Amino acid sequence: MASKPYRTRTFRAQAPIPTCRNHPAGKATSVRQEDDDVMRNTPRTTLRSRRRAGRALAVGLAAVMSTALLGACSSDDDDNGGGNGDEEITLRVGVFGQFGFEEAGLYDEYERLNPHITIEQDSITDNGDYITQLRTRLSQNSGLLDVQAIEIGNIAEMTTELSDRWVDFNEYPDVDASHFLEWKNQQATDPDGRLIGLGTDIGPTGICYRTDFFEEAGLPTDREEVTELFAGGWEDYLAVGEQFAADGPDGVAFLDSAGGMFNAVVSGYEERYYNAEGEIAYEDSEAVATGWDLATQAAEAGLSSGLQQFQPDWNQAMANGDFATLPSCPAWMLGYIQSQAGEGGEDVWDVAQSPVPSNWGGAFFGVPEAGENKDEAVALVAWLTAPEQLATFFTERGSYPSSAEAQQLPEVLEATHPYFNDAPIGQIFSQASADVPTTVIGPYDQQIQEGITDGLVALEQNDLSPDDAWDDVVSALDNAVAE
Repeated sequence: MASKPYRTRTFRAQAPIPTCRNHPAGKATSVRQEDDDVMRNTPRTTLRSRRRAGRALAVGLAAVMSTALLGACSSDDDDNGGGNGDEEITLRVGVFGQFGFEEAGLYDEYERLNPHITIEQDSITDNGDYITQLRTRLSQNSGLLDVQAIEIGNIAEMTTELSDRWVDFNEYPDVDASHFLEWKNQQATDPDGRLIGLGTDIGPTGICYRTDFFEEAGLPTDREEVTELFAGGWEDYLAVGEQFAADGPDGVAFLDSAGGMFNAVVSGYEERYYNAEGEIAYEDSEAVATGWDLATQAAEAGLSSGLQQFQPDWNQAMANGDFATLPSCPAWMLGYIQSQAGEGGEDVWDVAQSPVPSNWGGAFFGVPEAGENKDEAVALVAWLTAPEQLATFFTERGSYPSSAEAQQLPEVLEATHPYFNDAPIGQIFSQASADVPTTVIGPYDQQIQEGITDGLVALEQNDLSPDDAWDDVVSALDNAVAE
Protein backbone atom coordinates (compact mmCIF):
# COMPACT_ATOMS: atom_id res chain seq x y z
CA MET A 1 0.00 0.00 0.00
CA ALA A 2 1.20 3.48 -0.75
CA SER A 3 0.72 4.91 2.71
CA LYS A 4 1.24 2.90 5.90
CA PRO A 5 0.03 5.02 8.79
CA TYR A 6 -1.10 1.93 10.69
CA ARG A 7 2.35 0.28 10.53
CA THR A 8 4.27 3.00 12.32
CA ARG A 9 5.10 3.65 15.97
CA THR A 10 2.14 6.03 16.05
CA PHE A 11 -0.21 3.08 15.66
CA ARG A 12 -2.89 4.03 18.20
CA ALA A 13 -4.40 1.29 20.31
CA GLN A 14 -6.38 2.61 23.20
CA ALA A 15 -8.38 -0.17 24.78
CA PRO A 16 -11.93 -0.07 26.05
CA ILE A 17 -13.02 -0.58 29.58
CA PRO A 18 -15.78 -3.16 29.08
CA THR A 19 -19.15 -2.35 30.55
CA CYS A 20 -21.02 -5.61 30.01
CA ARG A 21 -20.09 -9.18 29.34
CA ASN A 22 -22.08 -9.40 26.13
CA HIS A 23 -20.08 -6.66 24.52
CA PRO A 24 -17.58 -4.27 26.00
CA ALA A 25 -19.36 -1.08 25.31
CA GLY A 26 -16.22 0.97 25.03
CA LYS A 27 -15.44 -1.07 21.96
CA ALA A 28 -12.17 -2.06 20.90
CA THR A 29 -10.16 0.60 20.17
CA SER A 30 -7.76 1.70 18.18
CA VAL A 31 -5.48 0.52 15.71
CA ARG A 32 -2.60 2.94 16.34
CA GLN A 33 -0.67 3.66 19.48
CA GLU A 34 2.01 6.02 20.64
CA ASP A 35 4.48 4.07 22.77
CA ASP A 36 3.68 6.24 25.79
CA ASP A 37 -0.04 6.60 25.11
CA VAL A 38 -1.66 3.25 25.85
CA MET A 39 -4.88 3.65 27.78
CA ARG A 40 -4.53 2.30 31.29
CA ASN A 41 -7.14 0.07 32.82
CA THR A 42 -8.80 2.79 34.82
CA PRO A 43 -12.55 3.28 35.38
CA ARG A 44 -14.19 5.70 33.01
CA THR A 45 -15.83 8.80 34.30
CA THR A 46 -18.81 10.54 32.77
CA LEU A 47 -17.67 12.56 29.79
CA ARG A 48 -19.28 15.87 29.03
CA SER A 49 -17.69 17.44 26.00
CA ARG A 50 -14.07 17.75 27.05
CA ARG A 51 -13.16 18.08 23.38
CA ARG A 52 -12.69 21.81 23.44
CA ALA A 53 -9.63 21.66 25.67
CA GLY A 54 -8.04 18.99 23.50
CA ARG A 55 -9.13 20.10 20.06
CA ALA A 56 -5.63 20.87 18.81
CA LEU A 57 -4.33 17.48 19.94
CA ALA A 58 -7.22 15.58 18.35
CA VAL A 59 -6.82 17.35 15.05
CA GLY A 60 -3.08 16.77 15.11
CA LEU A 61 -3.50 13.05 15.70
CA ALA A 62 -6.04 12.82 12.92
CA ALA A 63 -3.62 14.49 10.55
CA VAL A 64 -0.83 12.12 11.50
CA MET A 65 -3.17 9.16 11.01
CA SER A 66 -3.75 9.61 7.32
CA THR A 67 -3.93 12.82 5.38
CA ALA A 68 -5.13 10.88 2.37
CA LEU A 69 -8.12 9.55 4.28
CA LEU A 70 -9.07 12.91 5.69
CA GLY A 71 -8.77 14.31 2.22
CA ALA A 72 -11.27 11.74 1.06
CA CYS A 73 -13.56 12.77 3.92
CA SER A 74 -13.33 16.50 3.44
CA SER A 75 -11.93 17.41 0.05
CA ASP A 76 -15.14 19.19 -0.85
CA ASP A 77 -16.41 21.53 1.83
CA ASP A 78 -19.80 21.56 0.12
CA ASP A 79 -20.14 17.81 0.77
CA ASN A 80 -20.76 18.37 4.45
CA GLY A 81 -23.27 15.67 5.32
CA GLY A 82 -26.30 17.93 5.19
CA GLY A 83 -25.99 20.92 7.52
CA ASN A 84 -28.35 23.61 6.19
CA GLY A 85 -28.46 27.33 6.84
CA ASP A 86 -26.43 29.51 9.16
CA GLU A 87 -28.41 29.03 12.37
CA GLU A 88 -26.17 28.02 15.26
CA ILE A 89 -27.16 24.52 16.36
CA THR A 90 -25.84 22.34 19.15
CA LEU A 91 -26.28 18.60 18.60
CA ARG A 92 -26.11 16.46 21.72
CA VAL A 93 -24.90 12.88 21.34
CA GLY A 94 -25.51 10.26 24.03
CA VAL A 95 -23.14 7.27 24.23
CA PHE A 96 -21.91 4.65 26.69
CA GLY A 97 -18.29 4.11 27.65
CA GLN A 98 -15.57 5.56 25.46
CA PHE A 99 -17.51 5.21 22.24
CA GLY A 100 -14.66 6.45 20.07
CA PHE A 101 -16.03 8.89 17.50
CA GLU A 102 -15.01 11.92 19.53
CA GLU A 103 -11.60 10.40 20.26
CA ALA A 104 -11.08 9.68 16.55
CA GLY A 105 -11.48 13.38 15.75
CA LEU A 106 -14.66 12.89 13.73
CA TYR A 107 -16.77 15.39 15.67
CA ASP A 108 -14.10 18.02 15.10
CA GLU A 109 -14.03 17.25 11.40
CA TYR A 110 -17.81 17.53 11.10
CA GLU A 111 -17.77 20.88 12.90
CA ARG A 112 -15.05 22.10 10.54
CA LEU A 113 -17.24 21.19 7.57
CA ASN A 114 -20.33 22.66 9.23
CA PRO A 115 -19.25 25.76 11.21
CA HIS A 116 -22.76 26.40 12.48
CA ILE A 117 -22.87 22.99 14.20
CA THR A 118 -21.48 22.31 17.68
CA ILE A 119 -21.42 18.71 18.93
CA GLU A 120 -21.59 17.91 22.62
CA GLN A 121 -21.22 14.33 23.83
CA ASP A 122 -22.62 12.85 27.03
CA SER A 123 -21.16 9.49 28.03
CA ILE A 124 -22.35 7.17 30.78
CA THR A 125 -19.64 4.73 31.79
CA ASP A 126 -21.70 1.55 31.97
CA ASN A 127 -24.08 0.46 29.23
CA GLY A 128 -26.41 -1.03 31.83
CA ASP A 129 -26.88 2.41 33.40
CA TYR A 130 -27.03 4.05 29.99
CA ILE A 131 -29.74 1.77 28.59
CA THR A 132 -31.83 2.06 31.76
CA GLN A 133 -31.84 5.84 31.42
CA LEU A 134 -32.47 5.69 27.67
CA ARG A 135 -35.35 3.24 28.10
CA THR A 136 -36.99 5.51 30.66
CA ARG A 137 -36.59 8.62 28.56
CA LEU A 138 -37.92 6.93 25.44
CA SER A 139 -40.96 5.71 27.36
CA GLN A 140 -41.60 9.24 28.62
CA ASN A 141 -40.58 10.96 25.36
CA SER A 142 -38.59 13.37 27.47
CA GLY A 143 -34.98 14.20 28.22
CA LEU A 144 -33.64 12.60 25.04
CA LEU A 145 -30.54 13.82 23.24
CA ASP A 146 -30.42 14.51 19.50
CA VAL A 147 -28.47 11.31 18.78
CA GLN A 148 -28.41 8.20 20.94
CA ALA A 149 -26.12 5.19 20.65
CA ILE A 150 -27.65 1.70 20.85
CA GLU A 151 -25.61 -1.37 21.78
CA ILE A 152 -26.27 -4.52 19.74
CA GLY A 153 -27.64 -6.35 22.78
CA ASN A 154 -30.39 -3.71 23.09
CA ILE A 155 -31.33 -3.26 19.43
CA ALA A 156 -34.12 -5.86 19.47
CA GLU A 157 -35.92 -4.05 22.28
CA MET A 158 -35.67 -0.81 20.31
CA THR A 159 -37.05 -2.32 17.10
CA THR A 160 -40.02 -3.88 18.90
CA GLU A 161 -41.27 -2.29 22.11
CA LEU A 162 -39.87 1.21 21.47
CA SER A 163 -39.64 1.39 17.71
CA ASP A 164 -42.10 4.27 17.31
CA ARG A 165 -39.87 6.47 19.46
CA TRP A 166 -37.16 6.55 16.77
CA VAL A 167 -37.05 8.24 13.38
CA ASP A 168 -37.11 6.01 10.30
CA PHE A 169 -33.96 6.66 8.29
CA ASN A 170 -35.76 5.32 5.22
CA GLU A 171 -37.82 8.52 5.19
CA TYR A 172 -34.74 10.66 4.55
CA PRO A 173 -33.81 10.64 0.84
CA ASP A 174 -30.25 11.79 1.51
CA VAL A 175 -29.54 8.80 3.75
CA ASP A 176 -28.01 5.89 1.85
CA ALA A 177 -28.00 2.73 3.95
CA SER A 178 -27.15 0.42 1.05
CA HIS A 179 -23.42 0.40 1.89
CA PHE A 180 -23.99 -1.36 5.22
CA LEU A 181 -23.83 -5.12 5.62
CA GLU A 182 -27.30 -6.52 4.97
CA TRP A 183 -27.50 -8.29 8.32
CA LYS A 184 -26.50 -5.10 10.13
CA ASN A 185 -29.41 -3.24 8.57
CA GLN A 186 -31.73 -6.15 9.36
CA GLN A 187 -30.85 -5.92 13.03
CA ALA A 188 -32.00 -2.29 13.13
CA THR A 189 -35.17 -2.77 11.07
CA ASP A 190 -38.50 -3.13 12.86
CA PRO A 191 -41.35 -5.47 11.78
CA ASP A 192 -42.88 -2.66 9.71
CA GLY A 193 -39.66 -2.14 7.75
CA ARG A 194 -38.60 1.03 9.56
CA LEU A 195 -34.81 1.47 9.85
CA ILE A 196 -34.25 2.99 13.29
CA GLY A 197 -30.44 2.83 13.50
CA LEU A 198 -27.36 3.16 11.31
CA GLY A 199 -24.51 0.80 12.13
CA THR A 200 -21.25 2.03 13.62
CA ASP A 201 -19.11 -1.08 14.08
CA ILE A 202 -19.23 -4.87 14.23
CA GLY A 203 -17.04 -7.47 15.92
CA PRO A 204 -15.90 -10.20 13.50
CA THR A 205 -13.80 -12.73 15.38
CA GLY A 206 -10.52 -14.57 15.08
CA ILE A 207 -8.45 -16.55 17.59
CA CYS A 208 -5.72 -14.66 19.43
CA TYR A 209 -2.80 -16.77 20.62
CA ARG A 210 0.67 -16.53 22.19
CA THR A 211 3.34 -17.66 19.75
CA ASP A 212 5.92 -18.12 22.53
CA PHE A 213 3.71 -20.56 24.42
CA PHE A 214 2.81 -22.42 21.23
CA GLU A 215 6.49 -22.83 20.43
CA GLU A 216 7.19 -24.22 23.90
CA ALA A 217 4.39 -26.75 23.40
CA GLY A 218 5.82 -27.88 20.06
CA LEU A 219 2.95 -26.34 18.12
CA PRO A 220 3.29 -24.24 14.95
CA THR A 221 3.42 -20.50 15.44
CA ASP A 222 2.83 -19.19 11.91
CA ARG A 223 -0.71 -17.79 11.77
CA GLU A 224 -1.63 -19.65 8.59
CA GLU A 225 -0.47 -22.93 10.10
CA VAL A 226 -2.32 -22.16 13.33
CA THR A 227 -5.45 -21.39 11.32
CA GLU A 228 -5.08 -24.81 9.70
CA LEU A 229 -4.75 -26.46 13.14
CA PHE A 230 -8.25 -25.28 14.05
CA ALA A 231 -9.85 -25.50 10.60
CA GLY A 232 -11.90 -28.59 11.40
CA GLY A 233 -13.97 -26.81 14.03
CA TRP A 234 -14.04 -26.20 17.75
CA GLU A 235 -13.41 -29.85 18.47
CA ASP A 236 -10.04 -29.45 16.73
CA TYR A 237 -9.36 -26.37 18.81
CA LEU A 238 -9.91 -28.32 22.03
CA ALA A 239 -7.82 -31.23 20.72
CA VAL A 240 -4.94 -28.80 20.25
CA GLY A 241 -5.65 -27.67 23.80
CA GLU A 242 -5.15 -31.21 25.06
CA GLN A 243 -1.75 -31.32 23.35
CA PHE A 244 -0.90 -27.92 24.81
CA ALA A 245 -1.85 -29.08 28.31
CA ALA A 246 0.48 -32.06 27.95
CA ASP A 247 3.49 -30.30 26.40
CA GLY A 248 3.09 -26.60 27.08
CA PRO A 249 4.68 -24.45 29.78
CA ASP A 250 3.75 -25.10 33.39
CA GLY A 251 1.15 -22.82 34.90
CA VAL A 252 -0.23 -21.63 31.55
CA ALA A 253 -3.82 -22.52 30.65
CA PHE A 254 -4.72 -23.11 27.01
CA LEU A 255 -7.68 -20.70 27.04
CA ASP A 256 -8.89 -17.91 29.26
CA SER A 257 -12.34 -19.04 30.39
CA ALA A 258 -15.22 -21.42 29.81
CA GLY A 259 -17.40 -18.37 29.23
CA GLY A 260 -15.11 -17.26 26.42
CA MET A 261 -15.31 -20.73 24.89
CA PHE A 262 -19.10 -20.69 25.07
CA ASN A 263 -19.31 -17.26 23.46
CA ALA A 264 -17.00 -18.30 20.63
CA VAL A 265 -19.19 -21.30 19.79
CA VAL A 266 -22.68 -19.92 20.28
CA SER A 267 -22.00 -16.76 18.28
CA GLY A 268 -21.46 -18.77 15.11
CA TYR A 269 -25.13 -19.80 14.88
CA GLU A 270 -28.10 -18.00 13.38
CA GLU A 271 -30.39 -19.04 16.24
CA ARG A 272 -28.99 -18.84 19.75
CA TYR A 273 -31.33 -17.65 22.48
CA TYR A 274 -34.35 -16.95 20.27
CA ASN A 275 -35.81 -18.97 17.41
CA ALA A 276 -36.82 -17.65 14.00
CA GLU A 277 -40.31 -16.89 15.32
CA GLY A 278 -38.84 -14.56 17.92
CA GLU A 279 -39.54 -16.86 20.89
CA ILE A 280 -37.10 -17.48 23.73
CA ALA A 281 -35.61 -20.88 22.95
CA TYR A 282 -32.26 -21.14 24.70
CA GLU A 283 -33.23 -24.38 26.50
CA ASP A 284 -33.81 -26.13 23.16
CA SER A 285 -31.13 -24.32 21.17
CA GLU A 286 -28.54 -26.36 19.30
CA ALA A 287 -26.15 -23.42 19.58
CA VAL A 288 -26.49 -23.21 23.35
CA ALA A 289 -26.28 -26.98 23.83
CA THR A 290 -23.15 -27.23 21.68
CA GLY A 291 -21.54 -24.19 23.27
CA TRP A 292 -22.31 -25.43 26.79
CA ASP A 293 -20.95 -28.92 26.09
CA LEU A 294 -17.70 -27.63 24.60
CA ALA A 295 -17.24 -25.00 27.32
CA THR A 296 -17.78 -27.52 30.14
CA GLN A 297 -15.51 -29.99 28.33
CA ALA A 298 -12.76 -27.39 28.33
CA ALA A 299 -13.32 -26.63 32.01
CA GLU A 300 -13.37 -30.26 33.12
CA ALA A 301 -10.23 -31.04 31.11
CA GLY A 302 -8.39 -28.23 32.90
CA LEU A 303 -7.82 -26.27 29.70
CA SER A 304 -9.30 -23.04 31.05
CA SER A 305 -7.84 -20.57 33.53
CA GLY A 306 -11.25 -20.49 35.24
CA LEU A 307 -11.49 -16.70 35.25
CA GLN A 308 -14.31 -14.34 34.42
CA GLN A 309 -13.66 -12.13 31.42
CA PHE A 310 -12.98 -8.41 31.92
CA GLN A 311 -12.60 -8.74 35.68
CA PRO A 312 -9.38 -7.53 37.38
CA ASP A 313 -7.98 -11.04 37.85
CA TRP A 314 -8.59 -11.80 34.17
CA ASN A 315 -6.79 -8.60 33.21
CA GLN A 316 -3.92 -9.52 35.49
CA ALA A 317 -3.74 -13.02 34.03
CA MET A 318 -3.42 -11.50 30.57
CA ALA A 319 -0.61 -9.26 31.81
CA ASN A 320 1.12 -12.19 33.51
CA GLY A 321 0.80 -14.52 30.52
CA ASP A 322 -1.36 -17.06 32.37
CA PHE A 323 -3.24 -18.30 29.28
CA ALA A 324 -2.29 -18.95 25.67
CA THR A 325 -5.41 -18.25 23.60
CA LEU A 326 -8.62 -16.27 23.40
CA PRO A 327 -11.08 -18.38 21.38
CA SER A 328 -13.33 -15.39 20.69
CA CYS A 329 -11.13 -12.47 19.68
CA PRO A 330 -12.96 -9.75 17.73
CA ALA A 331 -11.22 -6.81 16.12
CA TRP A 332 -11.84 -4.54 19.10
CA MET A 333 -10.13 -7.04 21.46
CA LEU A 334 -6.70 -6.36 19.96
CA GLY A 335 -6.40 -2.96 21.57
CA TYR A 336 -7.58 -4.40 24.86
CA ILE A 337 -4.92 -7.13 24.78
CA GLN A 338 -2.25 -4.55 24.00
CA SER A 339 -3.29 -2.36 26.91
CA GLN A 340 -3.27 -5.26 29.37
CA ALA A 341 -0.28 -7.28 28.15
CA GLY A 342 1.88 -4.23 27.52
CA GLU A 343 5.44 -4.43 26.24
CA GLY A 344 5.81 -8.02 27.42
CA GLY A 345 3.13 -9.17 24.99
CA GLU A 346 4.41 -7.35 21.92
CA ASP A 347 5.34 -9.67 19.05
CA VAL A 348 4.30 -12.75 21.04
CA TRP A 349 0.57 -12.28 20.58
CA ASP A 350 -0.79 -13.05 17.12
CA VAL A 351 -4.19 -13.63 15.55
CA ALA A 352 -5.41 -16.50 13.34
CA GLN A 353 -8.69 -17.17 11.58
CA SER A 354 -11.49 -18.66 13.64
CA PRO A 355 -12.73 -22.12 12.57
CA VAL A 356 -16.29 -20.73 12.71
CA PRO A 357 -16.37 -16.95 12.23
CA SER A 358 -18.89 -15.06 14.31
CA ASN A 359 -19.68 -11.57 15.48
CA TRP A 360 -19.20 -10.27 19.01
CA GLY A 361 -20.28 -6.72 19.60
CA GLY A 362 -21.26 -3.69 17.61
CA ALA A 363 -23.54 -0.69 17.93
CA PHE A 364 -25.80 1.79 16.14
CA PHE A 365 -26.68 5.45 16.17
CA GLY A 366 -30.37 6.38 16.29
CA VAL A 367 -32.28 9.67 16.32
CA PRO A 368 -35.21 9.95 18.76
CA GLU A 369 -38.49 11.26 17.39
CA ALA A 370 -38.68 13.62 20.35
CA GLY A 371 -35.38 15.28 19.47
CA GLU A 372 -35.29 19.01 18.83
CA ASN A 373 -33.02 18.90 15.76
CA LYS A 374 -34.02 15.75 13.91
CA ASP A 375 -32.97 16.77 10.41
CA GLU A 376 -29.56 17.94 11.54
CA ALA A 377 -29.15 14.87 13.77
CA VAL A 378 -29.95 12.53 10.89
CA ALA A 379 -27.40 14.33 8.71
CA LEU A 380 -24.75 13.94 11.42
CA VAL A 381 -25.45 10.23 11.90
CA ALA A 382 -25.38 9.60 8.15
CA TRP A 383 -22.01 11.36 7.89
CA LEU A 384 -20.45 9.63 10.89
CA THR A 385 -21.46 6.20 9.56
CA ALA A 386 -20.48 6.84 5.93
CA PRO A 387 -17.75 4.52 4.59
CA GLU A 388 -14.91 7.06 4.77
CA GLN A 389 -15.65 8.00 8.37
CA LEU A 390 -16.01 4.37 9.46
CA ALA A 391 -12.62 3.69 7.89
CA THR A 392 -11.18 6.49 10.04
CA PHE A 393 -12.98 5.00 13.04
CA PHE A 394 -11.16 1.73 12.39
CA THR A 395 -7.70 3.13 11.78
CA GLU A 396 -7.95 5.42 14.80
CA ARG A 397 -9.94 3.26 17.22
CA GLY A 398 -9.85 -0.35 15.97
CA SER A 399 -13.63 -0.62 15.65
CA TYR A 400 -14.29 -2.70 12.55
CA PRO A 401 -16.71 -1.04 10.08
CA SER A 402 -20.29 -2.20 9.71
CA SER A 403 -20.15 -0.85 6.16
CA ALA A 404 -19.30 -3.37 3.44
CA GLU A 405 -17.99 -0.51 1.33
CA ALA A 406 -15.73 0.74 4.13
CA GLN A 407 -14.33 -2.75 4.58
CA GLN A 408 -12.97 -2.64 1.03
CA LEU A 409 -11.19 0.69 1.38
CA PRO A 410 -7.38 0.32 1.40
CA GLU A 411 -7.14 1.89 4.85
CA VAL A 412 -9.13 -1.03 6.21
CA LEU A 413 -8.40 -3.93 3.88
CA GLU A 414 -4.61 -3.46 3.95
CA ALA A 415 -4.34 -2.68 7.67
CA THR A 416 -1.77 -4.56 9.73
CA HIS A 417 -1.13 -4.54 13.47
CA PRO A 418 2.51 -4.14 14.56
CA TYR A 419 1.87 -5.35 18.11
CA PHE A 420 0.52 -8.64 16.73
CA ASN A 421 3.52 -9.48 14.53
CA ASP A 422 2.19 -7.25 11.75
CA ALA A 423 -0.88 -9.45 11.46
CA PRO A 424 -2.92 -8.51 8.36
CA ILE A 425 -5.96 -7.66 10.43
CA GLY A 426 -7.79 -5.98 7.56
CA GLN A 427 -7.77 -9.23 5.59
CA ILE A 428 -8.41 -11.48 8.60
CA PHE A 429 -11.45 -9.61 9.82
CA SER A 430 -12.74 -8.91 6.32
CA GLN A 431 -12.81 -12.63 5.66
CA ALA A 432 -14.46 -13.31 9.01
CA SER A 433 -17.05 -10.60 8.40
CA ALA A 434 -18.05 -12.19 5.10
CA ASP A 435 -18.91 -15.44 6.90
CA VAL A 436 -20.79 -14.02 9.89
CA PRO A 437 -24.32 -15.48 10.10
CA THR A 438 -27.41 -13.32 10.39
CA THR A 439 -28.24 -13.94 14.03
CA VAL A 440 -31.72 -13.72 15.53
CA ILE A 441 -31.53 -11.19 18.38
CA GLY A 442 -34.24 -10.86 21.00
CA PRO A 443 -34.98 -8.33 23.76
CA TYR A 444 -33.40 -10.54 26.44
CA ASP A 445 -30.29 -11.60 24.54
CA GLN A 446 -27.98 -9.83 26.96
CA GLN A 447 -29.60 -11.25 30.08
CA ILE A 448 -29.55 -14.80 28.72
CA GLN A 449 -25.92 -14.53 27.62
CA GLU A 450 -24.89 -13.16 31.01
CA GLY A 451 -26.92 -15.79 32.87
CA ILE A 452 -25.25 -18.65 31.04
CA THR A 453 -21.81 -17.11 31.42
CA ASP A 454 -22.43 -16.69 35.15
CA GLY A 455 -23.33 -20.37 35.29
CA LEU A 456 -20.02 -21.31 33.68
CA VAL A 457 -18.13 -19.09 36.11
CA ALA A 458 -19.90 -20.86 38.99
CA LEU A 459 -19.06 -24.24 37.45
CA GLU A 460 -15.37 -23.40 37.25
CA GLN A 461 -14.97 -21.55 40.52
CA ASN A 462 -17.36 -23.55 42.74
CA ASP A 463 -16.62 -26.99 41.33
CA LEU A 464 -20.20 -27.62 40.16
CA SER A 465 -21.13 -30.40 37.78
CA PRO A 466 -22.35 -29.31 34.31
CA ASP A 467 -25.86 -30.56 35.10
CA ASP A 468 -26.08 -28.73 38.41
CA ALA A 469 -24.68 -25.55 36.90
CA TRP A 470 -27.17 -25.71 34.04
CA ASP A 471 -30.09 -26.23 36.43
CA ASP A 472 -29.01 -23.10 38.30
CA VAL A 473 -28.82 -21.16 35.03
CA VAL A 474 -32.35 -22.16 33.99
CA SER A 475 -33.72 -21.37 37.44
CA ALA A 476 -32.17 -17.91 37.43
CA LEU A 477 -33.25 -17.12 33.87
CA ASP A 478 -36.81 -18.28 34.48
CA ASN A 479 -37.12 -15.32 36.82
CA ALA A 480 -34.97 -12.85 34.90
CA VAL A 481 -36.59 -13.18 31.46
CA ALA A 482 -40.15 -14.23 32.29
CA GLU A 483 -42.41 -12.98 29.51
